[in-house]
Amino acid sequence: MPSTSHFIAWWNLENLFDVENDPLRIPWLQKELKNYLKGWTKEVLDKKISNLAKVIRQLNNNQGPDLMGFCEIENRHVIEMLVEKLHDSGKHYGIVHKEMNDHRGIDIAFIYNKAHFALGSDPIFSLEVMKRTSTRDLLQVTFKTKNGNDLIVIGNHWPSRSGGQYESEPFRIMVAETLSYWLQRIEELKGEAMPVLLMGDFNDEPFNRSLAEYAMSVNNTVKISNAVKPSAGSQITVRIPYLYNLMWKFPGEPRSTFVYGGVGNILDQFLVNRAIALPLGKFKVGSVDIADHFDGIKKGEYNAPVKFGAPSKASEFNANGFSDHFPISLNLMEE
Repeated sequence: MPSTSHFIAWWNLENLFDVENDPLRIPWLQKELKNYLKGWTKEVLDKKISNLAKVIRQLNNNQGPDLMGFCEIENRHVIEMLVEKLHDSGKHYGIVHKEMNDHRGIDIAFIYNKAHFALGSDPIFSLEVMKRTSTRDLLQVTFKTKNGNDLIVIGNHWPSRSGGQYESEPFRIMVAETLSYWLQRIEELKGEAMPVLLMGDFNDEPFNRSLAEYAMSVNNTVKISNAVKPSAGSQITVRIPYLYNLMWKFPGEPRSTFVYGGVGNILDQFLVNRAIALPLGKFKVGSVDIADHFDGIKKGEYNAPVKFGAPSKASEFNANGFSDHFPISLNLMEE
């Protein structure tokens, strides 16, 4: 059987909220967002959705993604609006979304091309990591390909750098440590050949401590291949749940997923577990890229995305913008 290429993408959509006075928005969140959403009308939302859809349709050589994760979306309704705008891509998309307890009401969601993927039999699973307030959940979904192979996908939106990178770093370390334990449990329950793909806005770069030391993501497969250690009190060896970070090739290049103060950052990343990195089963990594080369971006030392912003912050509002992050993409090969 010839191999199948799945085009997978991730994008932080920059505050994709529903309309200003959405009657379904719970009272505490309506109060929290009151000032930000002034002037966020249906017309403004429609324009942002159209701008996002225009970029998404250009991915995969204008064929659109087969699986795509998003963060900074308020609810299922805005994703349904986005999918409606993507119908002319020729793909029929399913949606996975779960309400989370973020203090700004923003969630993670996936869309998937039904010709490539279906939802697997495992339940959709999320985990809220607590600090002083909750972080965005880790969202785990098992997809089944048309060839009958399972693929676990975990969406991430780690705590922001608000208040300072190093001041906020312990919160990202908490999530990284939780994620590493979670991956170890997946291997214990599903076996080392179960493929796991992580995608997200990690709010840290590949070389930062949260990812390199606590999520144990590395830039080569040799360390993953040799990743065994003695189990405490016995002669049994266990696998260290290293991850292969697919974005290591970008630091040092004049490319980024997010630009702040004129400096590029690789905050949006794909990581894969041992089963895909080596590979042990049906999936292996193809090409990885940053979608930073379409029309309408800011050219400079680091090409930068164009924020859409919000009407309440007139100096930052740009009706021709789309997001403050670039999408990233991965060709995942299935044998």
